[in-house]
Amino acid sequence: MNIYRVGGLAVLLSMAVWSSAQAADIGAGKERFNQCISCHGAAAQGSGIFPALAGRDASEIAALLQRYRANEVDSPMAAMMVPQAMNLSDEEIQQLAAYLNSL
Repeated sequence: MNIYRVGGLAVLLSMAVWSSAQAADIGAGKERFNQCISCHGAAAQGSGIFPALAGRDASEIAALLQRYRANEVDSPMAAMMVPQAMNLSDEEIQQLAAYLNSL
């Protein structure tokens, strides 16, 4: 086997592993999102005062959830979001952000 085939195979294998991990994150995020449906909607489309989250940038969502978790957001939504975010680990925040970005 020549070096180009070995290198190409390594790239394909790493892409498959990354895709599998990303799918697992999205699946876990979807499960975690079940507790958010009553406010943000089943498709994260938002409703009334609750913002749409579907398709938003994952890093933006993660940063905001981390700020809510640290009680660093001063907004009318903080009273509802801080208790929800306080129970999320960094990994769960990343999973939620990946899921919401995938919608």
